[in-house]
Amino acid sequence: MSERELAYVQKHAADLMNAQEKAKCEAYCDAYKQYLDASKIEREAVKEAIRLAEKKGFRPFSRGLKVSAGDKIYRNIHGKAVIFAVVGKKSLAEGANIAAAHVDAPRLDLKQLPLYEDSEIAMLKTHYYGGVRKYQWVTVPLELHGTIALKDGTSIDVKIGSDPGDPLFCITDLLPHLAADQNKKTLGEAFTGENLNILAGSWPEEGSEKERVKASVLRLIHEKYGITEADLISAELEAVPAANARDIGFDRSLIGAYGHDDRVCAFAELQAILEVENPEKTAVCILADKEEIGSVGVTGMKSYAFECFLEDMCDCQGVKLRHCLERSYCISADVTAAFDPNYPEAFEKRNNAKINYGIGVCKFTGAHGKSGANDAPAEVVAKLRRMFDDAGVIWQMCELGKVDQGGGGTVAAYMSVRNLVTIDAGVPVLSMHSPFEVVAKLDCYMTYKGIKALYASK
Repeated sequence: MSERELAYVQKHAADLMNAQEKAKCEAYCDAYKQYLDASKIEREAVKEAIRLAEKKGFRPFSRGLKVSAGDKIYRNIHGKAVIFAVVGKKSLAEGANIAAAHVDAPRLDLKQLPLYEDSEIAMLKTHYYGGVRKYQWVTVPLELHGTIALKDGTSIDVKIGSDPGDPLFCITDLLPHLAADQNKKTLGEAFTGENLNILAGSWPEEGSEKERVKASVLRLIHEKYGITEADLISAELEAVPAANARDIGFDRSLIGAYGHDDRVCAFAELQAILEVENPEKTAVCILADKEEIGSVGVTGMKSYAFECFLEDMCDCQGVKLRHCLERSYCISADVTAAFDPNYPEAFEKRNNAKINYGIGVCKFTGAHGKSGANDAPAEVVAKLRRMFDDAGVIWQMCELGKVDQGGGGTVAAYMSVRNLVTIDAGVPVLSMHSPFEVVAKLDCYMTYKGIKALYASK
């Protein structure tokens, strides 16, 4: 063999794609941006996914409902997670092809008693959700999204800031002229969680005697939603960046937006399963919640919601769940860190993902010696190589960063504990977990192609 054949050389996608494929990539990314703008929080991401799926013939699946090859079904999990499936020709005893992503993202949640007044300014107390760098959320225009559950069993959806005429919100910061003491502190000391308080108003209620600005805000909330302050106790309200997805760069090759982690992989899974017709093996798409805080809770990947769904399907075919799981294959579709030339000291350039080199495949995640990692077996990696190469998917091997720099995890560890072989693969991201993350269009498209290849595999 020649030296060229013996060596492994990664290639930029520009050297591998033709004009037709580039056009498909643009069309796919246009659809992704629309999904992202409609999905600022996990509830909206689930609602929009179900809307798109039902247009393609998916129907709710309940226990005892008989299914046949080609059937398209889904289960809504408390409005915050959803599982889709297309029933395969083969029995579930031969396993399923499963992709698992998450639709929650780092954000600022309002506390259950959030509204207060200080110095005649109304403020909202927050509790940050997930791994945020707190300083990044200061002086950023914010929207409020979520739901208010009432005692009578009804609920009210909240979405303030997404329409052009809506007000926005923000968190203030010190002016540089008075920041001498702040400048001496570390980032963690200068920006604390309890100081991430959102401006909510400043005009007093006429005729009120105390906390007049808070009273004014409560009156406005009541006029719009018909609720009192006590109803906020059973509300889930999230402050998210007030910015829609936009092309980045003179060449428009990148997309900047809030929530790429992990809705960029969630949409890849969704779009792929919407196009599945009569697969050999059952195709399963999981859009989970709570990954950013450990995959806990009834809507997280640690819950039994996934087993309940798959077991109900197995029961229709007289198959034991454990027999299905041990013969299934799972891609944990989550983002990875893209090499950033502004911060080369944090990355191991030889093994880090690069933008425009395709979907990033991570054999392991974890931190400091692979702690908490899934660490997929070599045979699982080999199958993925074959699957992607056969489907013309541009891909790259990668890891999160330098060994001793830090680390992170995905749902892979919680999938594999079910005796389900799992490997991580997803889109490389710049500025991950920030209010405005950046991805390459090519990598988004190749992640979709990769998941589609999984669903088509036998």
